[in-house]
Amino acid sequence: MNENDIVSAIGEVKLIHIIEDIILKKTGKELVRDDSFFFKIETRKDMEDLVLNSDMFNATTDAPIQMNFYQMGRKSVLMNISDLVVKGVKPEGIIVSLGLPEELKVLDFTRLMEGIVDYSKAWNLNYIGGDINSTHDLIINPTVFGFKKPNKIIYRKGVKPGNIVTINNKFGLTGVGFDIILNKKGRLEDFSEYERAIKSVLEPNEIGIEGIILADNELATGSIDSSDGLSKSLKDLMLSISDLGFEIEFDESLIHPDALRYSKDFPISLEKLVFSAGEEFIHLFTIDRKNFEVAQKLVSSKGGKLFKVGKVIPEEKIYYLKEGKRIELKNQGYEHFR
Repeated sequence: MNENDIVSAIGEVKLIHIIEDIILKKTGKELVRDDSFFFKIETRKDMEDLVLNSDMFNATTDAPIQMNFYQMGRKSVLMNISDLVVKGVKPEGIIVSLGLPEELKVLDFTRLMEGIVDYSKAWNLNYIGGDINSTHDLIINPTVFGFKKPNKIIYRKGVKPGNIVTINNKFGLTGVGFDIILNKKGRLEDFSEYERAIKSVLEPNEIGIEGIILADNELATGSIDSSDGLSKSLKDLMLSISDLGFEIEFDESLIHPDALRYSKDFPISLEKLVFSAGEEFIHLFTIDRKNFEVAQKLVSSKGGKLFKVGKVIPEEKIYYLKEGKRIELKNQGYEHFR
């Protein structure tokens, strides 16, 4: 094979060999060839639930043209892990099914798999197997799973009035990155002062283990992963609870400093950068007021972060407080097929 070969020229069997070689080289483990995939459970405790997540990555809609194949593979795994960790679940295994265009170069396929395997390895996931098919678009469909006692999982429905709203990272950075990548003319290098924002889109930050810490110590009442924008995530969280809403403080605890600077440098509203960007993979938690300081100190002692950004209110609306004004936040954020 040479770097100009395409996947349709070498066929499925050789592609599987490439996957096997990458996994063996990077993890020292061999894939099992069979009709189904097997995961041996040796240390599983009684009464633990199997928790799974499967989010599809479609390169046509999910990958900016500046994103390389390694970054696509990495991000496809990260976004699935994020949905488990925010529930307090440590991911343990992964199955990846791939839809490949016939003209995809073998070299690009290899880089894609290296991104998938490298990020799986970073979380010590067992790569169990998957499937390959021919598709019009490049599609990566990971399924990530882990185990957790049901009373330790952070469900959305546990949110209570008066709970503190916290986040494990600040919003607006990906909003800046997306605005530069999608709307600004010129090279990305021309925006070197916002390199961190651009990277947050192409190669998202580590998602953090705050959810696992809070879950193990039963300190969170609810949680959600903000991957479709903060506004929509708050709206989705509201749909899981009754007669409750949120009041968010629009200040430095919520807003990334790069977003604040960018909104002054360019004609774009700070609210749009913070509430409507999407793909931040920032984790939002609600915590009982009496437990907040304990939770914050515990998370900090283990290298994590928790920022207090608001509270749960007994009204089915979302407000944000800005310069002494209470403003209702309408539904925004990304939604498929809209």
